[in-house]
Amino acid sequence: MNDQLSLIAQVEREVLTWPGVSKEFRRSPVGDATIYWLGKRQLGHIHVDGVADLQFPKAVHDELVAAGRAEPHRGGFAAVVSFTMRSPDDVPAAVQLFRLSYDRVAASAEARAQRRGAA
Repeated sequence: MNDQLSLIAQVEREVLTWPGVSKEFRRSPVGDATIYWLGKRQLGHIHVDGVADLQFPKAVHDELVAAGRAEPHRGGFAAVVSFTMRSPDDVPAAVQLFRLSYDRVAASAEARAQRRGAA
């Protein structure tokens, strides 16, 4: 368990340096997790067992799974990938997935802001 917490802390140190990112810890009967947010949009979350879950559009989800960068969500949620961190070598790949999510959410927020400004 301490190993997973160390891996989570490594990912968190990076993710929380990105502009606008915040975190929230939630206890849940299905597994406690730290959720990372950009504004009101969830980037993804990491369960205390070291499994990160991130939601992507179906095409991106399928591409990540096909490339072996993630697995389908362990609970079967569509368009959600799971990535299990087992060692420090897994941290960069987890960070890359969170960065992909961050970039998508940030671009979507920027596009919404531009549409509101043009209205």
